[in-house]
Amino acid sequence: MTDSRLNTLRNWLKALEPSWQLDLDSLMPASADASFRRYFRIVSKNPDFRTLIVMDAPPQHEPLDAFIKVDILLSDAGLNVPHILEKNLEQGFLLLNDLGNKTYLAELNNDTADHLYQDATNALVKMQLASKPNILPNYDEALLQRELDLFPEWYLGKHLDRSLTDLQQAQIQKSFELIIENNLAQTKVYVHRDYHSRNLMVTEKNNPGVIDFQDAVYGPITYDASSLWRDAYIAWPEERVIDWVIKFWEEGRKAGLPMPDDFGQFYRDFEWMGLQRHLKVLGIFARLFHRDGKDGYLKDIPLVLEYAIATANRYIELKPLARILESTRQAKEC
Repeated sequence: MTDSRLNTLRNWLKALEPSWQLDLDSLMPASADASFRRYFRIVSKNPDFRTLIVMDAPPQHEPLDAFIKVDILLSDAGLNVPHILEKNLEQGFLLLNDLGNKTYLAELNNDTADHLYQDATNALVKMQLASKPNILPNYDEALLQRELDLFPEWYLGKHLDRSLTDLQQAQIQKSFELIIENNLAQTKVYVHRDYHSRNLMVTEKNNPGVIDFQDAVYGPITYDASSLWRDAYIAWPEERVIDWVIKFWEEGRKAGLPMPDDFGQFYRDFEWMGLQRHLKVLGIFARLFHRDGKDGYLKDIPLVLEYAIATANRYIELKPLARILESTRQAKEC
């Protein structure tokens, strides 16, 4: 954030000081993410809040309309999302209640995982049950393809300086077609799009707190499940992942979500959706480094690559993709 923008933010908060009993001197960074958004925490002398969150979203890069729309949508569905207390759309500021600083990533361990993931499953089912078409952007073929294209462009081309043979290019294209065909055949629901351990907060009431949902779309029913249990930031033994996905499938069906009767089909969809996401994420992590100068995600590439290799190897039609992925495993990371 530039000094001028920080000054603008402070001036806005000063005007809100009486209403929310803000301690302006307490303003400090809360977190930053992979976008242009930044978050600050500020102390409130109001006993109902104690601390509040300030979102800074430069309007030319991160308009607030989508965040506000999805926030209302998820709140109406019963999810624990930040309440918007004040907004300044012109300058790109929001004042939000504070869901705390305990992320799932920090709190997950062998003892807590079943309980925390059960809560995350319950919230996910609630969100999906609220789904309606023509409310959120459609996760269509063009968007799925654009995301997959990040892999050859940024991960293979830019990050590894890797040129593909004509055969390999054809194999990747065929694999992408098969993946997209599977993704589009799935039931469509509301998709958070980053429903993972860094965007779920451990809260005392209505756990989890859900954040970073502004890119939500209407798309495949397994997408958020694959984000959650094939998480780029934490890995679990396959048997535990299968158990958690089974519970999600069972709860979803019991609640009336249109999931396949056969769990094997559902798990295949979960894997293929996860593969689409992993290929995209490899491209995004590489782009964050090479284009945006953010190297914090490079350390997460090996796990994402292992997920992608393991999944591609389990399906005969994806074996050519698996071989290409395996050939990059030994490539020197920046």
